[in-house]
Amino acid sequence: MAKAQGAPAFTINQLAAFVAVAEAGTISGAAERLHVSPSALSAAVTELERSLQAQLLRRRKAKGVSLTPTGEVVLQRARFLLHQAGELEADARGEERGVSGAVRIGCYPSLAPTALPVLISEFTRANPDARLEVIENTQDQLSKAIETGELDLAIVYDLDLDPTWKSVVLAQLSPSVVLPAEHRFADRAGPVDLAHLRNDPMVLLDAPPSTNHAYFCCAQAGFTPKVVYRARTYETARSFVGRGLGWTLLLQRPSASVTYEGKPVVVKDISSPVLPDVAVNVVWHPESLLSRASRAFITHAVRLAETDRLGIPRKN
Repeated sequence: MAKAQGAPAFTINQLAAFVAVAEAGTISGAAERLHVSPSALSAAVTELERSLQAQLLRRRKAKGVSLTPTGEVVLQRARFLLHQAGELEADARGEERGVSGAVRIGCYPSLAPTALPVLISEFTRANPDARLEVIENTQDQLSKAIETGELDLAIVYDLDLDPTWKSVVLAQLSPSVVLPAEHRFADRAGPVDLAHLRNDPMVLLDAPPSTNHAYFCCAQAGFTPKVVYRARTYETARSFVGRGLGWTLLLQRPSASVTYEGKPVVVKDISSPVLPDVAVNVVWHPESLLSRASRAFITHAVRLAETDRLGIPRKN
């Protein structure tokens, strides 16, 4: 049959062969994994290179293969296309079998302990043929993964996001101050004025976008914080505060008022300056063709949030 107008000259099988060889590092290793002959696999990659009119691999006798600069670019696209092809197949089967297939989800680390357990357990219970693959990372790294198609969705703060991305809001959070139990403001009733902490040592949650957000909040109060320690996770930041090493500014409020060590901390609202709330969103790339399973996950997350079962406080 003649090639349809607009259809590419390469095939899905050729893309799969190229990805397998690139990941294995050798043609023989990839052939063993795919249960095909090395000669057939090598021919498939050669045909792909001919179709694209570009060299993707450098073949070195007895030393395996390495990607050319073009091959590096094509590898990312090939993985994305293979994933989408798999999702198309899962969508087609899903009409009869229900929601199935994998959903690749990224999550900002401070949101993961509260949002992910209930999301995963209830979604997979309702959709036993679906599978969730979860990655925790800073928001800049999650953004890259969304752009390259390595992730389908991400649960993140609405800070420094690409305005073209599609999203739904799960919650609205207010910045709050976390103090050691012995801090002079810990026993005072009511919220605190952020400016009153200008001379106190600060523990900074140094994981984008929390880093810039903390500096923004302090700038709104008219000062630059005296950062003495930096933490990569919010539990580490709380633990440092529990030890009296400084105060910190966080969006998440764990239900427990003690650190992993059992040290008490005190969470205070901020009276001044008036700081904007920050949304927690599920986001995805505008050009992404979301699978049925991904769409079902978004609906599931919104339903849990609306019924206050997500573990993240919503503000009306």
